[in-house]
Amino acid sequence: MQRGHLTLLTRNGASSYFLGAEGDTGPEYELVREFAEFIGVDVEVRVAEAFSELSGLLREDQGELIAANLTRTPSREKQFRFGPDYDETLIEVVYRRGQQKPRELADLVGQRVAVIAGSSYEELLEIASQSIAGLTWESRQRVGMEDLLLEVAQGDLDATLVDSSIFSVNRTFYPRLDTGFSLEQAQPHAWAFQRDDDDTLVQQADLFLTLARENGQLAAVQNQFKRRAHQLDQVGMYQFLKQVRERLPVYIPVFQDVANAYDLDWRLLAAVGYQESHWDPDAASPTGVRGLMMLTQRTATQLGLRDRTDPEQSIDGGARYILRMHKRIPDRIPEPDRTWMALAAYNMGWGHLEDTRVLTQRQGGDPDVWKDVSERLPLLMQEKYYSKARYGYARGLEAQRYVRNIRNYFDILVWMDTRAHPMLVAASHRILPADTPTAP
Repeated sequence: MQRGHLTLLTRNGASSYFLGAEGDTGPEYELVREFAEFIGVDVEVRVAEAFSELSGLLREDQGELIAANLTRTPSREKQFRFGPDYDETLIEVVYRRGQQKPRELADLVGQRVAVIAGSSYEELLEIASQSIAGLTWESRQRVGMEDLLLEVAQGDLDATLVDSSIFSVNRTFYPRLDTGFSLEQAQPHAWAFQRDDDDTLVQQADLFLTLARENGQLAAVQNQFKRRAHQLDQVGMYQFLKQVRERLPVYIPVFQDVANAYDLDWRLLAAVGYQESHWDPDAASPTGVRGLMMLTQRTATQLGLRDRTDPEQSIDGGARYILRMHKRIPDRIPEPDRTWMALAAYNMGWGHLEDTRVLTQRQGGDPDVWKDVSERLPLLMQEKYYSKARYGYARGLEAQRYVRNIRNYFDILVWMDTRAHPMLVAASHRILPADTPTAP
């Protein structure tokens, strides 16, 4: 309280803490942030390089609590003082679809299995190995759950163990993976605090989580990320990740150079490029739009492009066209709504966006808020609305989906890039020449 903040000890990952498009986020982070607000302080984050380092950081006073999908186990209760359980999950054995499905721990004998060192999974396998002859595994230091899931997805491992809650958040990134079986006993998750004479912080955590469970705050935080995963499934996650590995790496330097030239985010440009063409420089439509950013001949001519199928010219032209739309958005509209409206205009035309904003205002919504405008985009497909609009009919539902998809792709690329996600890094190393710069 005197310092004005508490320090969260955690690990980088989709189920705990990561940098999103708008800053720090993640299920564990968001819950701890609300707890910090509850006791009147800010929150700072310290990320451990390895899961096994968290306990040492806590003992060395490098933070006040561990929040990293930590399972309460008898051995850990001897080390830490735990707060109340805030989640309960099953341990799942995950394998790659198309391989022989494991149905019990004995099926892992002779298989390539790896788990995170110092995890509850390691404890469980050590106990099981006493009764299952030949059960072996590798304990990995300095890896995240995502690294192991990726190895299973690529066939480098046969299986790994993961909490069901963690897998539910991550599985959308690994569509080739499936659950072989779940272990019967549920595993409670809780925050860990130092085991000393002062339990006042634990008491406050107990009070906060009790209230959060009663008022729905806890469920809202947890469901926020589960809903996001469901949305990503709807926009073709498998195909997107396939092209992240196979097509994107060679264009990363181009997206970066163009973005730097125009003060844009390269990951946003890349997201637009995927939505337009799946990063295919030879893409073409029956209506005549072509290239990686799918520009019309008229737009390409206006932008001074000689060849729409040249990736560098296409990305440069797409960036300038987005900026053209962005500059027309009223200055009073803040980010990120300003960008989402610019993208809608990029897709459907400036006039149709303005028609939608006018309609939004007439219906009592805020024409300067993307959420309100987005909800009314499909109305321009109904005659009773478009017949009164200045620019007439528009495929508003398509524009709504267009922006939603780009936001989804952008979020994934930001998440991968800011934590050097193994899928993006591995793809870059495999495809790019050694002297080609990769994403920062």
